[in-house]
Amino acid sequence: MASEESKTFSSKIKEEIIKCCGENIQCMYAELLGFILSCSENCLNTNTNTIKLDIENDELAKKYFTFLKKTFNINVELMHGNMTNRKKFVNTIVLKEARFILSTLSSNKLADICCKRAYLRGAFLAVGSVSDPQKGYHLEFVSSNSEYAHHIQSVMAEINLDAKVVMRKNNYVVYLKDGSQIVDLLNIIGAHIALMDFENIRIVKEVRNNINRLVNCEIANLSKTVSAAVKQIEDITYIQDTKGLSYLPPNLEILAKNRLLYKEASLKELGQQLDPPIGKSGINHRFKKIADIAMQIREERERGGF
Repeated sequence: MASEESKTFSSKIKEEIIKCCGENIQCMYAELLGFILSCSENCLNTNTNTIKLDIENDELAKKYFTFLKKTFNINVELMHGNMTNRKKFVNTIVLKEARFILSTLSSNKLADICCKRAYLRGAFLAVGSVSDPQKGYHLEFVSSNSEYAHHIQSVMAEINLDAKVVMRKNNYVVYLKDGSQIVDLLNIIGAHIALMDFENIRIVKEVRNNINRLVNCEIANLSKTVSAAVKQIEDITYIQDTKGLSYLPPNLEILAKNRLLYKEASLKELGQQLDPPIGKSGINHRFKKIADIAMQIREERERGGF
């Protein structure tokens, strides 16, 4: 048994929803249909009219074995062993009379929302996965059969989930990338504990992103403030070196001297130092006048009129 730390997010979801039971026998038909159709390329043998389901999880194998045996009253074999070319130990359910079973399961047209939920739960148990939400938001169903993949997409659309389908190598991938839609699907298939874990991670990430945005905004504002202060000091120093600060009108001369004394002060702080105090917009307006005067002096010197 894997430790709690080593389990993937997907395996935790599957362990949780295995315990879900349909509201009625039709829901169980729908869940089995979703499971069998999603992996039917590998489990259905039309020549021998058998279905072979390889199921790694013991609880799920027992659940489906018991249901099939009691419901269909047919011979169902449950075997244990290693999968071909794989080291994993699996349970294999072998069903004879495959056409009869599929026909019976397919009689459920998924008209009710409870059956749609069950169908998607079965499909997820067979071929579904969710990436670690700490790393990103991605839920997918992978099927080698185009028809079944698009059927999963269609069922999801009926419950307002906007899934996309793409080809990946030889498989069809039905996927969601929107965090809120993934949460909705987890709720639909009955993964309520996993849903809370997912939401908690989403909230933490959102808070971190908001903090980062605020910090970046503060840094950007600080950078603008520093750049403006540097330009103001350059203009004032230029006027001082060429004309002297007394060249400025008295209200601008006082502000210019204060800026040289308090190079790191904000516009608000500079405004509070005046008598009477003035606001940031007033201080900013005076600095623009100082900048205009510095520009006029520069232009005069360029024309040789100094």
